[in-house]
Amino acid sequence: MSLVHPVNTSFCLEKLCESNYQKLFSLIPDLQSFNNKATGKTKNQPSLYLKVIERSKHTMTVELSHQFDKNLVEVMEPAVKIRIYLDANLAEVLRDHERLPVFNVYKDPAQSTEIMNYKWRLNYFLQKWLDHCLLTDYKFHNTEKGVECQESLEF
Repeated sequence: MSLVHPVNTSFCLEKLCESNYQKLFSLIPDLQSFNNKATGKTKNQPSLYLKVIERSKHTMTVELSHQFDKNLVEVMEPAVKIRIYLDANLAEVLRDHERLPVFNVYKDPAQSTEIMNYKWRLNYFLQKWLDHCLLTDYKFHNTEKGVECQESLEF
């Protein structure tokens, strides 16, 4: 997933989560105002879908994914589940569509190096994906009960 191996993974992971928080809110400025779902559209690219899974005073858990049409079947990938720490300005990947949550992979706290490396790879992927999404200029609109708002996008 990542060929980059930081010397101080813990410090770099924190900086990566700070960067991902900033990029996520640059991509979706109204993120905190969405109750359930939102859709991001841009020209000639698959839609981005945001689903709010959980919300509390200081955190949000969301899933962000593209929707691809493959062989007449809609596929949601990478389906990244992200915990957003609103009070600390951090966004951390919990899992994606292919990988288990870190607590299911590493149950032994003695494996702290492996845990940190696993988290690094997940969050490094999110950084690169958010960079791509920011370059493609997605615009998000509130979606409730699976029905997209009637705002039109001009391309």
